[in-house]
Amino acid sequence: MTPFRQFLAMSFLKWALIMILMLWSFFVFIYISKLNVENVLDSDYKMTRLNQATTSAEQSEKRNAELEALIDEYLSDKSIRPEQKWKLIDVIESKLVPYAALRNKIIEPSVEYEKLRRRVQSNTQEMWNYVNSEMIELKKIGNPGSANFSVQIDAIINAAAEQKNSLLHDLDQLAEVDGYEAWRLKEAAELSDLMQRRLHHLQNPEDCGKARKLMCPLEVDCGYGCELHHVVYCLIMAYATERTLPISDTCLTSEGASYGTWSNDIQNIQVVDIPRMDNLIPQTPFLPQVIPEDLAPRLTRLHGDPFVWWVGQFLKYLLRMQPQTHNMVDGHRQKLGFTKPIVGVHVRRTDKLTQVKSHNVEEYMIWVEDYFNRLEMSQPVVKRRVFLATDDPKVIEEARKKYPKYDIIGDPDVARTAAVSTRYSNSSLNGIISDTHLLSMCDYVVCTFSSQVCRMAYEFMQTMYPDASNRFKSVDTIYFFYGTIHNREAVISHRAKNTIELSMNVSDTLKIFHNLGNGFSKGKSLQTNQTGIFPSFKVVSTVETADFPKYMNIN
Repeated sequence: MTPFRQFLAMSFLKWALIMILMLWSFFVFIYISKLNVENVLDSDYKMTRLNQATTSAEQSEKRNAELEALIDEYLSDKSIRPEQKWKLIDVIESKLVPYAALRNKIIEPSVEYEKLRRRVQSNTQEMWNYVNSEMIELKKIGNPGSANFSVQIDAIINAAAEQKNSLLHDLDQLAEVDGYEAWRLKEAAELSDLMQRRLHHLQNPEDCGKARKLMCPLEVDCGYGCELHHVVYCLIMAYATERTLPISDTCLTSEGASYGTWSNDIQNIQVVDIPRMDNLIPQTPFLPQVIPEDLAPRLTRLHGDPFVWWVGQFLKYLLRMQPQTHNMVDGHRQKLGFTKPIVGVHVRRTDKLTQVKSHNVEEYMIWVEDYFNRLEMSQPVVKRRVFLATDDPKVIEEARKKYPKYDIIGDPDVARTAAVSTRYSNSSLNGIISDTHLLSMCDYVVCTFSSQVCRMAYEFMQTMYPDASNRFKSVDTIYFFYGTIHNREAVISHRAKNTIELSMNVSDTLKIFHNLGNGFSKGKSLQTNQTGIFPSFKVVSTVETADFPKYMNIN
């Protein structure tokens, strides 16, 4: 090959290589340029999305804050029933967002805090009972040297009463603003739901023919409240023995392969008859006033009287109203003009006067007035309204005459049907069902715990609020169930100052007979076997528990 051609060949390869390098550089430039453009675009896109997300988060936070404020306003509205508040929280948690996430919390109080808060409230009332009683006794003694002595004592009593109500009002407010009210509503709703589901499971077995059953003969010769409390006892025993009591949606027969009566050996008996509680032999650890061990830690924190809550849940299951009953009660409510705020008063007369002391209308109304005085410290009360349930229509007429400034609502016709001669008629039964439900719907109840109806209204009232243990005043005795009363434990020692007082040491157990309403209670020391009176504030209620079935499949 000639040098020229060699030169040409080399030049061609050189230029070809140069052209390839130039083209490769061009494509690399294009690729890098495109990549840079994409990066710039992607960066802009991400920045735009980030700005949008930030704006959305800010808007969401604002909406959450607005929703939180609305919820707080709703929960603090005293005119709204507690069960409606529970439903609101359920809706929020199931359909919107968990209330805890919305507020970034549901703060739970300690057991010690809740117990102390309730104890301060109780001791404030006991202090007032003592001061009021002593002032009244001092007034009876009199002072011949001063014509204004009685007037001065009344002024002291009135001033002390106002201060007492202010303290109790502040404690009520504390419960509303301490940050735990949402927990109380939620915990009450969840515990009630758990109990109702357990009872439904127990009472509606998959195979009624094979289910173990407990039969509860209604041979108790007494009225509606007494009979219903007997059924509550039977249902508690059914719960304790995991047997179906044929008060059910699906299992209503007493049929079974084997039958027997209550004994120590009933495991292999399908259908067992249970006697009255006072005739139950052998005894069982499940009798009132005990509550299940598995519920006790939650109940002692939530409620001031866990056993009353426990009974209330059985009444809630037993008293599920059919449509016609609901219409009857609601019709009666509308007819009476039953609106809140309202205090329920139950005055038992007729046959009850042969069993217990009679109390005049004034003894009830002094506590009605006390409640409204305290209520008016937090809200205006246009009309002081009282729902008066009684078995004597004359009581309604008497109350209206003596207290014209109060709106006394009551049905004389229902009162007449409650008389001894018509007490066991259908109209009387409808009347007492309506009265009991309306009493339980009141904001506060004044009655006599010697009456079954009064106790039943108080028990059922516990299903209306997270804790209604202090929404009552009994003008005669303390709460009991079938004759059983809570024991008390001494938390402050006491040395008797006279022959009627009882000495006690810290941790002593006392059986209580009566709260005397003057700052003292009467009872018996189980350590010394002595009986006497002692300051009520020096003891606390004990919570007795038993190892009930835990229904692990229902949670």
